[in-house]
Amino acid sequence: MTDPSLGSPERFGYAWDRFHALTPEQEQQFARWTTPVELSSGWRGVRFLDAGCGMGRNSVWPMRHGATSGVALDLDARSLARARTNLAPYPQVEVREASIYDVGFRDEFDVAFSLGVVHHLEHPQRAVEQLIQAAKPGGRVLIWVYGYENLELFVNVLDPARKALFSRLPLGVVRRLSHAPTAALWLLLRLGYQPMDYLKLLRGFRYDHLRAIVFDQMLPKTARYYRREEARALLDSPQLEQVEVHWVNQCSWTVTGIKRG
Repeated sequence: MTDPSLGSPERFGYAWDRFHALTPEQEQQFARWTTPVELSSGWRGVRFLDAGCGMGRNSVWPMRHGATSGVALDLDARSLARARTNLAPYPQVEVREASIYDVGFRDEFDVAFSLGVVHHLEHPQRAVEQLIQAAKPGGRVLIWVYGYENLELFVNVLDPARKALFSRLPLGVVRRLSHAPTAALWLLLRLGYQPMDYLKLLRGFRYDHLRAIVFDQMLPKTARYYRREEARALLDSPQLEQVEVHWVNQCSWTVTGIKRG
C-alpha cells in the first residue's frame, strides 16, 4: 500500500497514463504557473529540478526555451514512462524515480520547482525543505499551489464530495463519472460563464483536456487550498530571501524565493 503521506502518486499515474499529450494550452499554463520566470528568456542556460513531474510536460517547456539540463522526479511507474516518452527529444533531462521528500540533491539547481504537487501532500513543508536543499545558492525555489480565494464555493460545497466519495472510488469509476461535471462545465463556459481568469483560459480547451482537468480534481486523496498568507508561509525559511507571492488565474498561488548564498 502506498504511504499516504506521499499524496496520490498511483492515482495521478493512472490519470497521466490516459492523458499524456503535449498541448500549447499546457505551455500557456506553465508560463503562468512559473511567474516570475519569463518563459521566452528566463530558462536560458538553466539547470532545473521538476519535483513531481507527472508525464513530464513541465520539463519539456524549459528545455524548449533554452534550459541546459534538468532532473524530473516522480514515483509512479506509469507517470515516469510517459515522462520518458515526452522527454525523449531532451536526453539532457534525467527522469528519475524518487520522492519529493527525498530528492537526493544539494546545492545543484538554478531553479527547483514543483507545480501542482505540494497541495496534495500530507507534509508539504518537508517537500519544500527538499526543494530548498536542492537549489544552489542564488538559485530559485518555486511552487504552485491551489488557492482558496475565488474557490470558496468549490472548497466548501463541491470538494467534500471528493473527500467523502470520489477519492475512495476505483479510478475507472471516477473517470466515467467525470463526464458529467465536465459536460456541465463545458456548457457553462460556452454560455459565457467566466467570472475569473482561469475559466476564461479553460474556454479554449478541448473537451478531452477539460475532462482531464476535472478528473484531476476528483481523484486525489488529499487536496489543500491555500489563502495568500498560508501559501507564502510555505516558503518562510531563513534560507530564502526575496520571497514573492503571485496570484495566478485569480484562483491559485505561485510562491518563489531565492536561496541565500
